[in-house]
Amino acid sequence: MRRIVTVVVLVWLVSGVVAASRRDYFAGSSATCDHVSTIAATIVAGPLNYTGADPQVTC
Repeated sequence: MRRIVTVVVLVWLVSGVVAASRRDYFAGSSATCDHVSTIAATIVAGPLNYTGADPQVTC
């Protein structure tokens, strides 16, 4: 059971990283609080990004 949960969490986070990279969030060198927080929120949202979620965070 633990292995299944680990795999699900990893797939969730990887889909978030893919969504962030498709939105070009990793391009550029601006490491402001807003930018880094938006990247983190996109990664945590995972597959929800493909259902229309577009988390934007402001500090």
